[in-house]
Amino acid sequence: MFDIGFSELIVIGLVALVVVGPKRLPVATRTIGTLLGRAQRYVNDVKSDIQRQVDLEELRKVQQQVQGVGEQIQASVQNVEKEVTSVTSELSDTANAWEGYGEPVSEPNAVTRQFGTHISAPEPSWSEQQEQRRIREKVRGRLRKRFHVKRLRD
Repeated sequence: MFDIGFSELIVIGLVALVVVGPKRLPVATRTIGTLLGRAQRYVNDVKSDIQRQVDLEELRKVQQQVQGVGEQIQASVQNVEKEVTSVTSELSDTANAWEGYGEPVSEPNAVTRQFGTHISAPEPSWSEQQEQRRIREKVRGRLRKRFHVKRLRD
């Protein structure tokens, strides 16, 4: 900012010594130092306030962008929900049309209904099939452990 060299500072100091005097020179330099410190702090405070305002504006812009993206996502989710409801309604209409087709004339007895061997018995879902498979494997493993006999090798 100011291009002051060491020789120029010596000239300023000598002029201040002559004008102010040797008794008041330390007091004057202290006063000038405190005033310069206050001015520097004031300038730093103004800079930080300006920086905060700029950051706040940037945050507002980012917030608006995020809100825009959120609205777009919400609109797409609503579109997907509409499509899913239309597909499910079509499927339920189709299921209602096929309802009663292929049902037996007589009601099956409790034993065949319990084990699901009847033709019209509902097929278990994939997760139920996996659970049944897991249980069967667990039982097989226990049976293998129980009846497994170690043979001594010759």
